[in-house]
Formats: sequence, C-alpha cells, structure tokens
Amino acid sequence: MNLSCNLYVDGEFEGIIHSKKEVNIGKNGHIKGDVHTQRLVVQGYIEGSVSAQRVEIKAAGRVNGTIESAELVIEAKGIFEGSSIVKDATPAPTPQTLEIKKQELKA
Repeated sequence: MNLSCNLYVDGEFEGIIHSKKEVNIGKNGHIKGDVHTQRLVVQGYIEGSVSAQRVEIKAAGRVNGTIESAELVIEAKGIFEGSSIVKDATPAPTPQTLEIKKQELKA
C-alpha cells in the first residue's frame, strides 16, 4: 500500500505500507509486515520491520521486530521486542578522540 496521506489502522493488515506522512495503529490494530513512514504511532501491535523518522510506542502498544528511526519513544508499559537501529546518528567518541579533545583544551 503506497500512500501520501495519514493512515489509521484499527483492524488487521498484512503487507507492506509506504506512507509519506503518519501511520497510527489503534488499540485494536494489528499489522503483520513492514511499515515505511515519516512517523509511526503504535497503540496496538506490529510484527515486522519499521523504518521511520519518529516511532512512538504508547502504553498499550507492542512492536516485535526491527525499528530503524532517528527518534524512538517508548512510554511506560509499551513493549518493544527486537532490534533498533538509529538513523543519522553521530558516532560515539572513541577513547582516542576524547584524549585528543582533552589535549586541545589544555593548549
């Protein structure tokens, strides 16, 4: 399913969703498949891989799979089982990088 608008799922869907805007999975929603969107809000259940700028797992929400996002928000009692990949993240400093910065600050 390819969309250029928001999508609200409060039933069952199996397949791949591409949305240029927001996908919201309601409390009775269950998606089995992949979701590619700008923003994903999960109040129901999703099994599969997710690629989004922002993913929000609400208190009753559950994600089982892989999430690739720049922002991941999991509310209390929200459940995430799987792996997460951070998009566009700056690499963590190495001990060598930290030492160089310390020396630069002393100079």
